[in-house]
Amino acid sequence: MAKAYRAILLAAGLGTRLRPLTLTTPKCLTMVGGKPLLEHWLEKLEQSGCEEVLINTHYLSEAVVGYVSKRKRSKMKIETVYESELLGTAGTLSANRNFFGNSTSLMIHADNAMMDDLFGFLQAHENRREGLDITMLTFRTSTPKNCGILDVGSSGNIIGYHEKTADPPGNLANGALYAIEPSFLDLLGEMRPKPVDFSRDVVPRHLERFNTWHTNNVYIDVGTVEGLAEANTYWGNSYQ
Repeated sequence: MAKAYRAILLAAGLGTRLRPLTLTTPKCLTMVGGKPLLEHWLEKLEQSGCEEVLINTHYLSEAVVGYVSKRKRSKMKIETVYESELLGTAGTLSANRNFFGNSTSLMIHADNAMMDDLFGFLQAHENRREGLDITMLTFRTSTPKNCGILDVGSSGNIIGYHEKTADPPGNLANGALYAIEPSFLDLLGEMRPKPVDFSRDVVPRHLERFNTWHTNNVYIDVGTVEGLAEANTYWGNSYQ
């Protein structure tokens, strides 16, 4: 991507599906391939030209802040923001609108493991058609009823969306990784009622503004014991 960008890593979740592991370790610091999942994302962001990243925290926030404070410094600035009450994915994005300024922004769920780097995704966003101001990563899932499932047109635009339905029409899933232009962030702030969950409250209402980029590589929700074990088989470290 030619220009620098900013990113928000969503890391405030309670990690209830990973208990008892997350009774003492926040989900974003669970180990995948010998290092915290959060570190995988921070390295991808550094390598692809992110100038500044914001990490939202809530549950076991002191552990996340402590990890960031001890991490080796780089050109990429890292900040954390504490949520005393969980705002939801859309709520967090809106609450931190000033952080993004006029930059292209990435919103990333820190409990997903992605084997691809971010270069292809960022390039797809840069080359999107006029009128599309947000790009969504898509992947093929083995558990479609647990995901947002998409119908995508020949040019990569979304023509249908099914959020966690019992009988979804396919397995092309929303990876909940987005590249967002300032114009869409402004639109988000104007939505009424105020959206809380991005996938549920925002995506279905604005399909016409979405571009997509598909990864054929490994992409896993690490928010479950099964997902964490699977990720560690791919990243070369068995889950204990």
